[in-house]
Amino acid sequence: MEMKKPFLSLSINTKLIIMMLLLSFILISILLFFYNRSEQKIFSEIEKQTAELTKAIQIGVEEVTASGTTDEARLSNYLRQLNTKGIKEITIISNDDKIIASTIPTQIGKPITRKKKELIIRAELGDPVSDEGKTYNVIFPVISGGTQYAYIHHGYIHLKINKDDFSDLLKTATLEKIVVTIFVFLIGIIMTLIFSKHYTRPIEDVVKAAIKVANGDLTQKLPVNSRDEIGQLSESFNYMVSKLQEQKAVEERLREVEHLSAIGQLSRNIAHEIRNPLNYISLSIDYINDKYIPTEEKEKERFIKIVSGIKAEIQRLNNIVNDFLTYSKPIKLNRKMTSFNQILEDLQSVINAKAEIEGVKIVIEKQSDCELMVDPDLIKSCILNVVTNAFQAMQNIQKEPMLRISSDIINNEFVLTVLDNGEGVSKEDLPKVFEPFFTTKKESIGLGLGLSFTKRVIEEHGGRVEFKSQKGEGSEVRIILPLYS
Repeated sequence: MEMKKPFLSLSINTKLIIMMLLLSFILISILLFFYNRSEQKIFSEIEKQTAELTKAIQIGVEEVTASGTTDEARLSNYLRQLNTKGIKEITIISNDDKIIASTIPTQIGKPITRKKKELIIRAELGDPVSDEGKTYNVIFPVISGGTQYAYIHHGYIHLKINKDDFSDLLKTATLEKIVVTIFVFLIGIIMTLIFSKHYTRPIEDVVKAAIKVANGDLTQKLPVNSRDEIGQLSESFNYMVSKLQEQKAVEERLREVEHLSAIGQLSRNIAHEIRNPLNYISLSIDYINDKYIPTEEKEKERFIKIVSGIKAEIQRLNNIVNDFLTYSKPIKLNRKMTSFNQILEDLQSVINAKAEIEGVKIVIEKQSDCELMVDPDLIKSCILNVVTNAFQAMQNIQKEPMLRISSDIINNEFVLTVLDNGEGVSKEDLPKVFEPFFTTKKESIGLGLGLSFTKRVIEEHGGRVEFKSQKGEGSEVRIILPLYS
């Protein structure tokens, strides 16, 4: 894998140049191989033809210069034994222009033709080799030394040599080179197709991902498998998508801020327009309760019940106003180093009292203590919000309600887990649990601002809140805070 990294980091242009140079090197190497092979074949054939020609000339000279009668069958038998391809005919001609021996028995004893006579004359003039279509005619005189100053002319030897063998060798060699060239270029085309497919597929992936991003899907991420232009394109695309995700998150945060600003303005108006009348009504009810209590026991009991109901509704409205005011206020942290175990101990009495009333079993698992730079009052409010939601989720279940609170340190982060076995939240409602005014409780006395407020506070501390739930199985809330803030 390490060997591939340098190649992957090269640009596409460099890779194309390397590929073309590689193909050229392969083509030249193969062509040189077959050229040398063809050359060796031709040299081998020439050596073979030369050896056979030399042997044929030797036998011809022996026949011409023999003192006895010539044996014309000797040449024919020799050619049949060697299966000679190059030499088609050997003819021995006497001084009186008669054929005295030949590889063609029917020609023996006959005078030479006019054409052969012309060849003999040309040979005497210094042109012993003549081209005749697909053959060469070679004629040379046979001379032996007679006296010190004279030579004896015995006749002529006529060789008819076929040049088709060399032509066939050259054609075969040329054909081999053409076939090899086509084969190498086919390999080059296949490699080019593979290479182009390798780079067009990532581009197609970029196009498809870009279309999805244009349609609003910002979850697209392309794998970066190289450091060339395609890899840089994938990195740029991923960077662009991450920036779009950040921009979308900022826009959502701005919308949330605008929404909270509107809620704050509304809550301030509610505080002025509702709270004062509520106080007046509450005081009036107290006055009526003191002055106009019926004397009859039955009417008195009914009167007290009605007044208590009115007071409870007034208190509920007052709590709603308080929730509005609390949620709309800007969060100002008063941080200090605080022991988290101390926070749990401060809350434990409140949680246990609530659990006793609701009939909930509480299990608190304290791990090793740690110091956190937090606003302890706001953190307590967040924990109480989560615990209160858990109590409400376990009100109508058939099994024994149980709440487990545990803390741990994971990856340099403090994690508080609140786990209940209540009704749980459906998959459809999970994305909405942190939205203001969202609640799954039909008879809720609140506005559904608890988890939303908790999320705001924890995020202001540099942490996060995670919520997991399954319908009918319960919910798990994890408050995660950095250890060093």
